[in-house]
Amino acid sequence: MQAIFISYDQAHHQNIIEILDKCSCRGFTAFGNVQGRGSVKGEPHYGSHAWPSLAQAMFTFVEDDRVEKLLNALKELDESKPKLGLRAFVWPITHTI
Repeated sequence: MQAIFISYDQAHHQNIIEILDKCSCRGFTAFGNVQGRGSVKGEPHYGSHAWPSLAQAMFTFVEDDRVEKLLNALKELDESKPKLGLRAFVWPITHTI
């Protein structure tokens, strides 16, 4: 099992849920409005007058055999709208209850 943390422009939220559904990844925890900026490029997401957009974040835990399909779909979404911003990070899960 792998944990995938996804940070994204709020405009991507519904698309990400649809991608999770298509990849048979049911469970997730979404964090509403969050602030941040990318480490390489992209616009800051501060929810301020100067930088009005906001980001959202999500954790999902998926079986190993679904990780690549999910990451590929997220990458495709990111590349379709590169100015919005989307990143995903994967951690191995060793224990769960």
